[in-house]
Amino acid sequence: MGFTALGVASILMVVAFLLGLHVASTLGLLSLSLMYFFSDRPLWDMLGLIAWNTNTSFVLVAIPLFILMGEILLRSGLSERLYRVLSLWLRPLPGGLMHSNVAACATFAAVSGSSVATAATIGSVALPAFRARGYNERLVLGSLAAGGTLGILIPPSITFIVYGVLMEVSIGKLYIAGVIPGVMLSLLFMSIIFVAALIWPQVAPREPAAPLREQLRAAVHMLPTFALIFLVLGTIYLGVATPTEAAAFGVVGALLLALGARRFTPTLLKAVCISSARTTAMVMLILTGAFILNSVLAILGVPAAISEWVAASGLSPTATMILIVVFYLVLGTFMDGLAMMVTTIPVILPILKALQIDLVWFGVIATLLTEAALISPPEGLNLYVIHGLRQRGAPERKQTIMDVYLGVLPFFLAMIAGLVLIMLFPQIALWLPTTMRGG
Repeated sequence: MGFTALGVASILMVVAFLLGLHVASTLGLLSLSLMYFFSDRPLWDMLGLIAWNTNTSFVLVAIPLFILMGEILLRSGLSERLYRVLSLWLRPLPGGLMHSNVAACATFAAVSGSSVATAATIGSVALPAFRARGYNERLVLGSLAAGGTLGILIPPSITFIVYGVLMEVSIGKLYIAGVIPGVMLSLLFMSIIFVAALIWPQVAPREPAAPLREQLRAAVHMLPTFALIFLVLGTIYLGVATPTEAAAFGVVGALLLALGARRFTPTLLKAVCISSARTTAMVMLILTGAFILNSVLAILGVPAAISEWVAASGLSPTATMILIVVFYLVLGTFMDGLAMMVTTIPVILPILKALQIDLVWFGVIATLLTEAALISPPEGLNLYVIHGLRQRGAPERKQTIMDVYLGVLPFFLAMIAGLVLIMLFPQIALWLPTTMRGG
């Protein structure tokens, strides 16, 4: 019955997403349908308990807190200052200001848990700076779309929280595991820009270096940002705080930065609270649906059937991982990253446990694959965010999203290269978590 239920669930899920149903609605309706046709146990009696346990979880309190922190920083002008300072440091390199795109996305990712927010924030600041400078537009667009994906790999990451809760893995370890891969991916993106500018100098004009005094003065403005990053990640790494407590520290730090910049007003507070509530409601509703589906699949014996099949198939862990990666890459071309994760984890988890694959390491792999989904045509969300910003800045020009598709391609290949490196050398992701205090 386990495989029959899984087959029916897969078909219904594909049909629901093709019809454009909301992810949470799809998960809830799918769970009710499976229980109605394959079990006589009363799912209605379980729904309240599952929803209550999900929405009152101490671990998941980190989600609204990190969303709130990101919203405060987004609306307090940190992004403009961040981009301006990094551009002073990086513009003399071959590739010029395009390096600032990636570096600013990576730094903003360390204080924001959302890739879409990172791409939109840095993109809105960066695009006007390129229009009059003669840069290759496709490469600029690609660097912003790809750089934005770092928002869910470099902690704090909402995706890591979702994965950790669904997989029952330490979120603190997942956060620290994402640091080195995030830095590595940022350097790979910047290498693409560097090499392209050396081979084809016309893609990026050489920018003059700023005076050293100006660079040093700008560095002072970065200290509050780095202090906030340490307040969140440093307290987790040193064992001082849990991710939820670190998120609370981050909110307080973000409020102090907004007050220091004299941007904190009642209007800003209202906008921040409304936006955070909307995003939190969406994420928590999806998570509730995912936990309901997990419970239904467990009742119907799907995890046990999958584990038995893996044991009988004789596939090696390497072959299985390659199949999972290909499956996710294909799925990412037509599914949203978060939806892809919450709908596949119940199926993937028993396979990983049967093969004794490290779940922290796979968390980094899964997050990288979710990143790939964000820049995979035709449904990559970051591609549409950057294209929308581009059209808003020059509405009189005839522009197609194909430019963004082509511009992001070299960065997508760099992401695949990073994925291969982490699969070949797991310590890239696992070394830092093993040095955590208490870990």
